[in-house]
Amino acid sequence: MSSPTPTVYLLDDEPGLVKAVTRLLKAENLPVRGYTAAADFLAALDGETVGCLVLDVAMPELDGFSVQERLLELGNPLPIIFLTGRGDIPMSVKAIKAGAVDFLTKPVNDAHLLRAVREGLDRAPAHRAAASELIALRERYQTLTPREREVMHFVVSGLLNKQIAAEFGTGEQNIKVHRGRAMEKMGVVSLADLVRAAERLGVGKGGTPG
Repeated sequence: MSSPTPTVYLLDDEPGLVKAVTRLLKAENLPVRGYTAAADFLAALDGETVGCLVLDVAMPELDGFSVQERLLELGNPLPIIFLTGRGDIPMSVKAIKAGAVDFLTKPVNDAHLLRAVREGLDRAPAHRAAASELIALRERYQTLTPREREVMHFVVSGLLNKQIAAEFGTGEQNIKVHRGRAMEKMGVVSLADLVRAAERLGVGKGGTPG
């Protein structure tokens, strides 16, 4: 089965901008799909969506950062090029720290946009692979029993087996058993691997994934 064609997704509530950028990208023979409403864009996403997203920061329904968060929740973190009507250094720093490819100010320079889009498409395979890995991690995490999840939470938070046993009022050997089963189900062989998996899932620091 062939891989889906990387596509440039464009989300901006200004129809004129969507039309102009669509025309620019098509002139470069880049597949593009434009949207003026966040709800329509999110509804069109599926497990095969791959490519990058040119995303307006300020929109009436969901702002750009909210759309970015929704993509992360859905396990589909497309590389994002943010567009904004005003230059804002703190906002651009926030976007880049959150993994954005670039943060461009309107009216956007065609050459700068094309460069950012091509970089986003170059990153797309790695983002898709990372998304697939995260989905697999979440599925493995769902196989843990409630007690195994609790033990995993304490382990990655830095507690020793005897400290966890004291928390539960049980024997250290029971904790070792739960810890071993949790690691086996999560597909890891070391504490470092378990910590890395937990960080990706948001377990131990900041709660558990939904």
